[in-house]
Amino acid sequence: MKHVLIISPSFPPLNTADCHRVRLSVPFFEEFGWKPTVLMVNPELNESSKDPLLVETVPDEIEVIQVGAMNPKWTRKVGLGSLGIRALPYMKKAGDKLLRRGDIDLVYFSTTMFPVTILGARWKRKFKVPYIIDMQDPWHDDYHLTRPKSERPKKFWFSHRLNKTLEPRAMRRVDGIISVSDKYSKTLQDRYSNIRPEMCDTIPFGASSRDFELLDRVTLDNEAFDPNDGMVHVVNTGSAGGHTMRFSFTVIFTALKKGLETNPELFERIRMHFLGTTYAPNGTGANTVLPIAEKCGVGEYVHEQPDRLPYFNALKVLKDAAMLVIPGLDDPAYTASKLFPYILTRKQILAVIHEGSSVVRMLDETRGGDCVPFNSDMDLDELATRAMKCWEEILGRLPASPDTNWEAIEPHTAREMTRRQVECFERVLLASAN
Repeated sequence: MKHVLIISPSFPPLNTADCHRVRLSVPFFEEFGWKPTVLMVNPELNESSKDPLLVETVPDEIEVIQVGAMNPKWTRKVGLGSLGIRALPYMKKAGDKLLRRGDIDLVYFSTTMFPVTILGARWKRKFKVPYIIDMQDPWHDDYHLTRPKSERPKKFWFSHRLNKTLEPRAMRRVDGIISVSDKYSKTLQDRYSNIRPEMCDTIPFGASSRDFELLDRVTLDNEAFDPNDGMVHVVNTGSAGGHTMRFSFTVIFTALKKGLETNPELFERIRMHFLGTTYAPNGTGANTVLPIAEKCGVGEYVHEQPDRLPYFNALKVLKDAAMLVIPGLDDPAYTASKLFPYILTRKQILAVIHEGSSVVRMLDETRGGDCVPFNSDMDLDELATRAMKCWEEILGRLPASPDTNWEAIEPHTAREMTRRQVECFERVLLASAN
């Protein structure tokens, strides 16, 4: 059996978006002939939120090794919070020790803590082991240069320059790229001559019914709303907030305003909940969605909680909702990692997504929800009217579930996505041997 070393600084019990690729895959790797060893950071040194239930989704036999990191209590005093940087020397030491044993066939970086990926080139040079990088988000890009300074992340000037420096060090010796969007790998192909199309695979996050089976076995509170209060609760969890999705949020809230004006009996019962709208440590994030709702005149119908919910509490809230909403970036490369969990809730879905996003195609193929596609040239008021009419149709169908094509979900299960990752692993090993 071949052996893959997976670098995933955030891993259960951590509740981060970038841990779920590995979490959903590790139960299936051995079935496809690969033994996984996961290298993660000690959860006590990771500032992200946690959900102990996530540990129950990882088989006991999976080897998970925890490493240290510089303590954020001290590093934040000098302005350093990035886990990827804080953990880098500890990942290097632990990886050196494991690779020195000689039984690791491949290193797989699956994380958005991108600075740790520069270790791939070192390990390839020192131990002759190939490596793959999983691009769940863009690393170095100029997206925020096009945004007003007020909408840029904190310390953008530093992170932008750091990313521009580190990305080439990781990419110029990489053996394979897995990404959630064709655009991410195409950008890297254009930027680095060594990255060729045959080295790249686009693999979305898989759908896991196991999570919902576990949810059904536990009792969790819904602290966001009372599902039995007669209101129509519309929920979104984990979107990156109003700065990056301002256009789609504006479409959604303008649609709500139009619905309240034209069909108040139907729309006045709506209560919208946006939960986990920031990546900031709990208790430190600011509202970014509610101000947009207030500007659109519907603030009283919108509740925002910047703090992230534990993963299974978020699933509980989704299952208690009357319907779900998915806002998207004004970027065709955007893929909603939460799409399949949303579909598995069997709730009605309203998505306002760029027409080039794979989400539009997925919703169409699976019949898992309704979509209002947009592009940058469309009139906002016209889009909002379309979204309002779509919303009106959904409300008229409640409480019925969507007529989902479950056969169309099968190619997108966690097991199938793991098989596709393994195909990439095998191709990289074969190329490295030649």
